[in-house]
Amino acid sequence: MTASSYPVLPDERLAAGVARLAVRHQGRYSVETVQRLVADSYEQLAANAHVRTHLVVLAERFATERLDALAHVENPTRGDRTRVLFVCSHNAGRSQLAAALLAHRAGDDVIVSSAGTHPSGSVDPHVVQALTEAGIELDEVYPKPLTDEVVQAADIVITMGCGDACPVVPGHRYLDWPVPDPDGAPIAVVRSIRDAIDARITTLLDTLPST
Repeated sequence: MTASSYPVLPDERLAAGVARLAVRHQGRYSVETVQRLVADSYEQLAANAHVRTHLVVLAERFATERLDALAHVENPTRGDRTRVLFVCSHNAGRSQLAAALLAHRAGDDVIVSSAGTHPSGSVDPHVVQALTEAGIELDEVYPKPLTDEVVQAADIVITMGCGDACPVVPGHRYLDWPVPDPDGAPIAVVRSIRDAIDARITTLLDTLPST
């Protein structure tokens, strides 16, 4: 790909994000590589976003996650933290609940990601409410598409109702959690789904290596 064919960045703030990430990955990835991935992250999020107010910020965060995952795939660090990826269809309910609960309980001991095979435009508000009630502060949660580098970097992939669209990569540990979809459910039902997922998180934590 030539420089003239790079995607045009939609906002100078996104270009500033490219500069920040290029410095972070200096010596590993070129500015052009970072630019392509940031532009792709923006375009993928924009394709489904209901509200674009924070899209530039979210695109940088998404690109950050993807670059870190790619770096891990290319140069795994011995003794690195376990990486867990939750995947559902829309990344608006079950996988968001599971990722937030695991991140809250495991802290810095686990790297947690979530994604959707067909991501929605926003996280279900009852999911956000149920997590807030559990004392979990959410920082700009948003549905993300499933990308190859994040799947490749995961040690454990936990699927939650995405069927045949869920990724399968040889050599990874796979779990399937048959949890009801909270989409459109009343808050009482979403709370029960949250609690059912939290029980599975307890079991999962017992199987992870100590750090």
